[in-house]
This record gives sequence, structure tokens and C-alpha cells, in this order.
Amino acid sequence: MGEIVAGGVSELQNLSSSDCRRYSKHVKDNVHGFILLDPLALKFIDTKQFQRLRDLKQLGVTNLVFPGAVHSRFEHSLGVYHLAGEAVNELKRYQGSELGIEPFDVQSVKIAGLLHDVGHGPFSHMFESGFLPNVLGGAKWSHEDMSDRLVDYIVDEHHIEMEDGMLKKVKEMIVAGTKHGSAERVKEKRFLYDIVANGRNGIDVDKFDYIVRDSRACGLGCSFQFERLLQTMRVMDDEICYRAKEYLTVHKLFNTRADLHRTVYTHAKVKAVELMVVDALLKANDYLQIASKIHDPAEFWKLDDTIIKRIETDPYPELKESRDLILRIRRRDLYQFCNEFTVPRDDLEHFKEVTAKDIICSQVSGGVTLQEDDVAVSNIKIDLTQGKNNPLKSIKFFQDYDVDQNFTISDQSISQLLPSCCLDRIVRVYSKKPELVAVVSEAFENFQQQKYGRKTQVHGTPQKKKQRRV
Repeated sequence: MGEIVAGGVSELQNLSSSDCRRYSKHVKDNVHGFILLDPLALKFIDTKQFQRLRDLKQLGVTNLVFPGAVHSRFEHSLGVYHLAGEAVNELKRYQGSELGIEPFDVQSVKIAGLLHDVGHGPFSHMFESGFLPNVLGGAKWSHEDMSDRLVDYIVDEHHIEMEDGMLKKVKEMIVAGTKHGSAERVKEKRFLYDIVANGRNGIDVDKFDYIVRDSRACGLGCSFQFERLLQTMRVMDDEICYRAKEYLTVHKLFNTRADLHRTVYTHAKVKAVELMVVDALLKANDYLQIASKIHDPAEFWKLDDTIIKRIETDPYPELKESRDLILRIRRRDLYQFCNEFTVPRDDLEHFKEVTAKDIICSQVSGGVTLQEDDVAVSNIKIDLTQGKNNPLKSIKFFQDYDVDQNFTISDQSISQLLPSCCLDRIVRVYSKKPELVAVVSEAFENFQQQKYGRKTQVHGTPQKKKQRRV
């Protein structure tokens, strides 16, 4: 790609329009069409740390159930970069002078979109929420924090010249959606921090991209049209607001995301494979020292999805148990789904995650005595981004462009068909050995009986599964 020392906005402004086009590149994306990559973006893209995203599947192991889901964090990051630029330029077009949006702001938002996911580990969210909690002993780690640290590392390692103010702003925008994000402390242009990772109400271009991209890759229809929100948004009182007539479009954003979680991200077979990959990584951790790399950006960026191929082909006996699990996945000998139940609404408030120990302690019949390692439990949470709260209650709307007042809208005033509860918790149990499905299923039913005084699962475990043998 083009050779240019990218010095942030100040240097880009010194380039003529023809030079800027000369040092920019177009790429064809299957979701957004042609995306223009500016010189500063290219300086980040043309690093081995960013190119690593090509080896991180966006949806982890989902492609083993939805074969088309082989897209990577790389194209998603380009998509978010593109949409971040579209969003901030749309605001600049109509309110640029009023809001004081400068080229510095536009570039900062775009680069934040580009780099927001560089801190993801192997198999994306599975690494963060499945593997790491088992090895960190309660310590906190997030891909947003690692993205923050990797941005510094990339800038230093590749001598990318950026204005200090821009680098700081980009990193703040990346973590703006986290609980400890600093966006709340921003005193001016707070709305810019809601474009890439919106911690205020959850509407951001990250979701715009992955909802459409994931739906398309999995062969699912997607009726959510983010373009309507991009083209009608407006900043009022330092917050991005939306036309009241787009209330149901906003609801569709959150509802489509929840549908993807239920039908794709937490599909029973997808979770079975995830549980097996997590077990393989845990068994390989002592030998490969995976967890020791998560705090050092210089080592972390070397971790990607190819770690499974290394386990699979490494002959060392220390990796035999992990190799055997990977072989089982290859042969489709997966952990067997036994059953699941949805936590009753009245128990959501004080729900405590179910463990394998809870299940084996509920075994009452004789015969085979279950061990903790015979059972895998998946505790699934599906919400509209804000737990039991409805995110639409925190979104500001406006009537029309000639009215300077924003307001919130209660869902009852729009439709009585909208959900009254915005949170689902599902407990799903698997048997790691096919011959134990019947025993695990019975223990799971006993657990429900003891916990809720009744079986809360919808139906019994199919008899053919219970009768399966090795």
C-alpha cells in the first residue's frame, strides 16, 4: 500500500485533494460496497497486529453450524470504520458549524471504529467469556481494555505519528461503552463518543455493521435498516437523538440483535462446540502458557484462531487431552445437549448461575455416579443491551427538525405488542459423554424440581438421545 508517514489530521490537511486520493485506497466490501481507506487508516491496517484480525473469526466457532459464518474481525473493523465516517460526516453536513465538528473529530471517530476490536482474543467473545474466567480467578479482563493497550503498542512499534490529543481521544472512544469508560467525564462534544461504542443507550455503528454482516453470513434475513437512523439522526443537548417516527426502527435494532443471540450466537450446537474448545484451551494452558500472554500486548497479538491447529498438530503428550477434544469436534462427536429451561421471570432478579456441581448434587438414583467433569453447563443471558431495562427508555427523540426539544417515549404509547420484559436467562446442560445423557438429564430435571418446585423445561429429553451409546 501507499508509502506515507501519516501524521494525523494536521499532515492530512497539508495534502492536496489529489495527493490524499493518491495515498488512499478503495476496498470492495460485501456489505457496504466500496470503502475508502485514508492514509492514516492504512498505516494501522498495514501492520501485522491489525492483519491478525484476518485470523479471528467474527463469530468464533459458529461456522461449524452456519457454514457461511467465516467472516473475520478484519472486515467487520473496516465496516465499522466506514460507518463511523458516514455517521460523523452526516452530522457534520447538517450541524457541522453548530456543533464545531472539525476534521480532527472526523478522523478520530473513524480510527476508533477501525481499531475498536483489535484487542479480541482467539474465537472472539468465547475467549473472553468462556476461557478467561476459568484461569483468571476473578480478575477482570476485557477486549476493550486490550484494544486500548494495543493501540499504544501499534503506534510505538510502527512509529505512527499522531497528535497526542487524537490518540487519547481514539482510546477513550474505544472504551466509551464499558462500565469504566471515561466518556461521562467528557465536557464537550460528548456525542462523538456515542458513535462507535455507545455506553449511553447502545445505538452505535458497531451494532449497525455486525447485525447486517452476521445475518448475511448466516443466510438469515435482516429487516433492520440502519441507513434510516444514520440519515435522520440529530444532535440535541450534546446527545444524538432520533426522529420519533423511527421508534420502531430503533426497537428493531435491539430486537434483531436479541434474535441473533437466540438463533445464532447461542445456538445449542454452537455452544456445545464452544464448551469443547474452552475445555481444550484449558487443558493446553499449562503447556502453551496462553493465559500468561493476555496482559502483554507484545505477546497477546500473537494469539489467534490458529491456536487450535497448533494443538491439533503438536505431537507433545502434554497436549493429548486437548488434541482428543479437537478430534472429537472434527468427527462431530460433540458434547450432547440434554435439555434447557428459561428462568422464570420472578426469579430473574436473584438468579445465580448454575454449575456442574449443582447438577451432580441433584442426582438421586443409583447406577452411574456423575462427576463434575461429566457435565457442562451453559448459562445464557439474552437482553436488549441493558439487562432487564428497556434501552429505548434512555433514548432521546425529537418530533421534527424545526423543533428544538427532545423527549423520551414510553413503549406503551407506541404499541401494546412490545415486550414488557427485556431479559431472558436460559440454563442449558450438556453431557460430555454420550452414554451419560440419560443420567445427566434426570439429574437436571431433579435440579429444576428442587429449585422451582416443578420442571421448568418445555419437554423431556428425546428417548433416542438417552439410549445413545459410544
